[in-house]
Amino acid sequence: MREILSWAFLPLFLGAVEGGALGVVVKKAFGECGVSALELNLAVAVVSAAPNVANLSSFLWAGWARGRRKVPFIASLQTATAISVGLIAAMPENRFGLWGLCALATLARTSWTGVITVRAAVWRANYPREARAHIAGNMATVQSLVLALSGWILGVGMDLSPRSFHMIFPALALLGIVGNVLWRRVPMRGEARSLRAETEDAGTRRIDAGSIVRTLREDRPYAHFMLWMWIFGLGNLMIGAPQAIVLEDEMHATYTQGILATTVIPLLVMPLAIPFWARRLGRSHVVDFRAVHAWSFVAATAVLFLASWWRSMPLFYLAGALLGVGFAGGSLAWNIGHQDFAPPERDAEYMAVHVTLNGIRGLIAPFLAVGLYEGLKAWGLAPWTFFVCTLINVVGAWGFVMLRKARRRPVTTLVAASA
Repeated sequence: MREILSWAFLPLFLGAVEGGALGVVVKKAFGECGVSALELNLAVAVVSAAPNVANLSSFLWAGWARGRRKVPFIASLQTATAISVGLIAAMPENRFGLWGLCALATLARTSWTGVITVRAAVWRANYPREARAHIAGNMATVQSLVLALSGWILGVGMDLSPRSFHMIFPALALLGIVGNVLWRRVPMRGEARSLRAETEDAGTRRIDAGSIVRTLREDRPYAHFMLWMWIFGLGNLMIGAPQAIVLEDEMHATYTQGILATTVIPLLVMPLAIPFWARRLGRSHVVDFRAVHAWSFVAATAVLFLASWWRSMPLFYLAGALLGVGFAGGSLAWNIGHQDFAPPERDAEYMAVHVTLNGIRGLIAPFLAVGLYEGLKAWGLAPWTFFVCTLINVVGAWGFVMLRKARRRPVTTLVAASA
C-alpha cells in the first residue's frame, strides 16, 4: 500500500519530462527564440530520445546498487530526478535555455533509469511470480493516471501562457517529493539475504558494459528475445519526434491538443487495457505475450500514418488511444518480463541488459526519424515516415511470433537445430 501511495505522487515530476509532452513544449515554446527550424526539430529529437538514451546508464546503476540497500538507493535517485525537473524552470527562452532544457531533461531521465533498473529487484523480493503482473498492473494504472494529470496541467498551463513552465515544473517537482517521502518507508523482504547473495556473486561477476555481452552469450534465448525487442522497439521509438513536429508544423495544434494526442490520451487509455494485459502476462511467458501484444503497436503506427496523410486530428487522437493499449502491455513486460529469463541474484543484471539495449536504439531512433522526415518532406512525402515505422514494427512483431513457435517445438528439435 505504501508503494502504491508513493506512485500517486512520484509520476507528477516525471510527467513533466515525458518525451511526447516535452517535445510539444519545445517545438512551440522555443519556436520564436531565434533558432532554425532544423535546430528546433533536432531539439525535439533530443527530448524525445532522452528517456531512452538515459537507459544507457542502466548497467552503471545496476553495478552501483549491488550490495547496497535498494530502497534508500532508489529514493536518492528519485530526489535527483525531482531536482533536475525543478531546475528546468530556470531556463531562459533562448538558444541557451533550449539546450539547457534538453540537458536537464536528459539528466532527469538518467537518474530515473536507475529507479527503473533497481526497482525490479524490490518487486521481485516483495511479490510472488503469480501475483507480480497484477501488482505491477495496479502500480502502472496509478502511474498512468497521475502522468496524464501532469500532462494535462502542463498543456492547459502552457496554453494560458507559454511562460508558465517557469512555475509548472518546480510545482510538479515539489509534489513529486511527497511520493519520495512515502517510498522511503517501503520495506524489502529478505533484503539481508539478497545483499549477501549479491556480494558473493560480485566476486565472480561484475556488472559493466562487458557484462551485457557476457549475459547475451551465456543466455541465447534471452539474446534472441533482445534482438527482436531491438527491432520492434526501434519502430516504436521513431514515432515520438515526428509526431510532435507534424502536430505543430502541419496540424498547428495547441499545447493542449498536442499533449492530448501524444501523452494524455495514451495514459488515460492505459488503465483500461492494463487488466487485460496483466492477466495474459500473468499466465504466459513474456515471449508468448509479446507475440500477441506487439500487434497493438502495429495498429497504432498504421493509424498515425493515416492521421498524418489525411491531416486528421481525430485520427491522431485515435492513434493515441491505440498507443495507450500498447503502452499498457509494454509497461508490464518492460518491468518484469526479463524475470522469465533471469535468476533471482542476477535480476538487476538482466534488467540492465534490456534497458541498456533500449538506450542504444533510443539514441538512434529519434534522429533517424527526424532525418527521414526531413528527407521525405522535401519530396512532399513526410507522412510516409510513419509508414516506415509501421513496417519496422511488423518485422519485430513477426520475430516474436517466430520465437513463440520455436519455444513450442519439442526439446529434441531445438537440440538438433542448434547442433
